[in-house]
Amino acid sequence: MEGDCLSCMKYLMFVFNFFIFLGGACLLAIGIWVMVDPTGFREIVAANPLLLTGAYILLAMGGLLFLLGFLGCCGAVRE
Repeated sequence: MEGDCLSCMKYLMFVFNFFIFLGGACLLAIGIWVMVDPTGFREIVAANPLLLTGAYILLAMGGLLFLLGFLGCCGAVRE
């Protein structure tokens, strides 16, 4: 019974960290898209410099969550 509970917790930790990994990847992708898109967001960002700061925050938080989720998945698999 105890082994089943630990196995279940291991898989739940992996799934939870995988969702964090996916969320970080999405934030990172959106941040890169906002920074690279020459026509759509550049005009808006040029009008308001505060939006450029938001794009940098998206990149930083996306990268941090991406790394945290990846390391969490590795840790859950290795136990």
